[in-house]
Amino acid sequence: MMKRILFIDRDGTLVEEPHDEQVDALEKIRFTKGVFRNLGLLRKKTDYRFVMVSNQDGLGTASFPEDTFWPAHNFILQALKGEGICFDDILIDSHFPEDNAPTRKPQTGLVRKYMDNEDYDLANSYVIGDRETDERFAQNIGCKALILGRDGMTWDKIAEIVFAGERKAEVKRATKETNIEVALDLDGNGKCNIATGLGFFDHMLEQIGKHGGMDLSISCKGDLNVDEHHTIEDTALALGECLLKALGSKRGIERYGYSLPMDDCMAHVCLDFGGRPWLTWDASFKREYVGDMPTEMFYHFFKSLSDAARMNLFVRAEGENEHHKIEGIFKALARSLKMAVKRDIYHYELPSTKGML
Repeated sequence: MMKRILFIDRDGTLVEEPHDEQVDALEKIRFTKGVFRNLGLLRKKTDYRFVMVSNQDGLGTASFPEDTFWPAHNFILQALKGEGICFDDILIDSHFPEDNAPTRKPQTGLVRKYMDNEDYDLANSYVIGDRETDERFAQNIGCKALILGRDGMTWDKIAEIVFAGERKAEVKRATKETNIEVALDLDGNGKCNIATGLGFFDHMLEQIGKHGGMDLSISCKGDLNVDEHHTIEDTALALGECLLKALGSKRGIERYGYSLPMDDCMAHVCLDFGGRPWLTWDASFKREYVGDMPTEMFYHFFKSLSDAARMNLFVRAEGENEHHKIEGIFKALARSLKMAVKRDIYHYELPSTKGML
């Protein structure tokens, strides 16, 4: 079996980087938030090899004497070891940036022994760091990158991704009536790119990504010259299938999810990713259209979504303003999804007495 590696930066990743960018005294050492708990779990629960790769500018020169580096470095290692975190290899480059050394990150000289050894699965390994150079280093050695501080990346999120995997999915659905592409990242940041040809529908779908905290991209080219039915229903089917794929095994998820007010309206959307599709719908609309979306299609959207995602949906809304009512439903769906897909790797089991979902 091929071996996977976590190439882990030190300063800014394991310990906070001081203003002068040199951890050369014990009083300068501040461990990054969550590093002990999460690296400890990865060391205990996974088979990744831990390799520290660190640039230490001018180490051994007058600007950074070794007798100030090693006491702090060894203290860091001992503190981590006390929590069960040991490194299989420690690689340090001492060149200055202007030296353009082949061993200085993002160059790959320090890790050639791993790149040239077919026993290592670099494509499924990670570089964990805090700088753009760490990301380029990952690209240069053919790894994936996890960059602390970028797009809300924390040690909690790093451990979740490394331990349980990313929850991304793509679905393409092509019929004589529609051509749809959906891409979803359950652990994203609410970035959306929606284009269905129906402005109000796009606005509602964007609520799912934004308020659900997931990245969502939907492109649909449908037979709007006929009417809106196929575009709305088929988009729901593709989105539901994408949700199901992204959830994967469903281990560690909350499973259940939300009610929220919007001005004059109250929207209730409760769901269960229990594997059994069902829709209970209690919402009526006085207008034939909201924007360019027929109100009769709201039910069909949620029914198709429930069927494809294999989830139980309970939807109820009351209020006077039809726009507020349906937007409240979509926002409540988003918050319910966010709650239900939340994953806890420290309780990584199926949320079911049956043992399956």
